[in-house]
Amino acid sequence: GWAGGPNICMLLFCVHLIRRPLQCIQPLIVLPSRSFMDLKALVSSLNDFASLSLAESWDNVGLLVEPSPPHTVSTLFLTNDLTEEVMQEALQKKADLILSYHPPIFRALKRITWKTWKERLVIQALEHRVGIYSPHTAYDAIPHGVNNWLAKGLGVCATVPLHPSMAPSYPTEGTHRVEFSVVHTEHLETILSNMRGIPEISSLITLPARAEGEEQTRVSLNCTQKALLEVVALLSQNSLLYHKTEIMLLQKPLLPHTGMGRLCTLSEPVSLSALTERIKSHLRLPYIRLALGTGKTLEAKVKVAAVCAGSGSSVLQGVEADLYLTGEMSHHEVLDAVARGISVILCEHSNTERGFLSELRDMLATHLENKITIIVSEKDRDPLQVV
Repeated sequence: GWAGGPNICMLLFCVHLIRRPLQCIQPLIVLPSRSFMDLKALVSSLNDFASLSLAESWDNVGLLVEPSPPHTVSTLFLTNDLTEEVMQEALQKKADLILSYHPPIFRALKRITWKTWKERLVIQALEHRVGIYSPHTAYDAIPHGVNNWLAKGLGVCATVPLHPSMAPSYPTEGTHRVEFSVVHTEHLETILSNMRGIPEISSLITLPARAEGEEQTRVSLNCTQKALLEVVALLSQNSLLYHKTEIMLLQKPLLPHTGMGRLCTLSEPVSLSALTERIKSHLRLPYIRLALGTGKTLEAKVKVAAVCAGSGSSVLQGVEADLYLTGEMSHHEVLDAVARGISVILCEHSNTERGFLSELRDMLATHLENKITIIVSEKDRDPLQVV
């Protein structure tokens, strides 16, 4: 026998007894469920990823359809356009929130019926408790957005926004700063009292000053455009004050690498022929439309290209470049560019945007710390095709 045999046998007997209850408990262990985020928290994170204040004033961005709270999101579904076919795909894939780059609701809806396809989208979203969020031109403006992705199709290049975005708020209160000097201090309190009576005036301060051998008081204030008219009217009642008045426009600071469109300077000039092949490969298109600038051939070198995803007419207008790359422009706008010696490549509107969704999926996965599942639509496509 073993040394201490009875003790060991007793231990094995105890282990045998303990093992059986564990087998009964094991099936009761609950596996972790799918990760999810509260809708409000997710929308806040999406707004942090791209501030909606960067969107154009005419745009309709943000949360467009909100199911009754509380609403959690396990699956985020990305699409360029939310069509009825894409909506069916989103529902089949159990999406809780659809991020549609283009806003499916743009103009005001006066009724929600089954008559029009956009109204039906809203009905289906609400019936199936699916939210709809649209970033649109906010994604055009951000440094890591649609236009930077489109510019990658040109090859290695340095890019700057064609129309830089400004910070959403002024560096100080008000839109203008007004400064003027008062020589006679007995008039100062009367003037300051009158100024304080004007609404929308802020940062009213006085500083001692000396000019032309005289002791003076320098008055500085910030005001809105509306208040500026009243300030100027008050100062104009005293020609001496008005003569010594300075009015400065308080500009919003520009945001670096942010704005509409991109002006791209290629590291090395490339023939137009080679560049078209690069663009087709980047956009995964068999065909694109090309208008040669006056005096240009397919072998003409391109050094500077102006890029705008979607419809680029207003953004590209007047820009000096060898090439315009965009989704669509009108016939006459193309003629104007060609007459200036600028070649134009048109790829159809959404073809210049859709490929960004794959990059967006990866960036959002990182930004949202992989808390939810993110999928890209397989049904979303440009409505136009070459036949």
